[in-house]
Amino acid sequence: MLHLQSFALRPFSADEVNNFPFTVPVVRALREIKFTSPVVFFVGENGSGKSTIMEALACAAESITVGSESVRTDKTLAPLRALAKYLKLTWTKRTRKGFFLRAEDFFGYARSMRQTREEMEQEIENVEKEYKGRSKYAKDLAKSAYTGQLHAMQNRYGADLDNYSHGEAFLTLFQARFVPGGLYLLDEPEAALSPTRQLTFISALKQMLAQEAQFIIATHSPIILAFPNAQILQFRDGAIKEVQYNELEHVNLTRDFLSNPESFLRHL
Repeated sequence: MLHLQSFALRPFSADEVNNFPFTVPVVRALREIKFTSPVVFFVGENGSGKSTIMEALACAAESITVGSESVRTDKTLAPLRALAKYLKLTWTKRTRKGFFLRAEDFFGYARSMRQTREEMEQEIENVEKEYKGRSKYAKDLAKSAYTGQLHAMQNRYGADLDNYSHGEAFLTLFQARFVPGGLYLLDEPEAALSPTRQLTFISALKQMLAQEAQFIIATHSPIILAFPNAQILQFRDGAIKEVQYNELEHVNLTRDFLSNPESFLRHL
């Protein structure tokens, strides 16, 4: 499902010309990008502008965030909110569902979940001490708010996210927070995923597409980039260009390295 059809950059004021992110070459060259697949990949070298455009899109779409502040208040996104004001989004069907997730936000969210769980467990211990000698009914009533929150967390995420590997925890969080009919903006999800887990991630994407989801994903992973019929937008030389999988330097370099690693390593 193509909820978001395209985005375009309106002319920005002269006051912005020398300010980040308007100084980023890909932003200066940006006119309009049209999406042709419900799975779109942003690919390019570090510093090519992928995350800049992704974060500006999240701000313009007012996406829900995972593991961080709102896109409206996150201080790290302040320059991107300025850029978002000049982005024109064209929707087939405006959706408020979905979320924006950066690799660093996942680890922050897992820590936050652990802290919340520990706080609830401490409150339950406090009730046991404060209500010593009182009836079980009184204790259970006093503990109910905390046990209810713990139960809700366990129902949604299963075991504590800290008990999983990074890859397992990421996939658990991703699937638990998924809602059909949403727009999902993901920045480098492979950071938490082994090659095997990346294949699991691809399988999850396929299942979610059947539930009218749309994905825009910034990634370096040749495995994730192989998702069938995805649109691949390459950020290179200050421009965004649609390319095919086999044209990607990421893919060809990885293929060449794996077929003959010694030819690369002997030059190091």
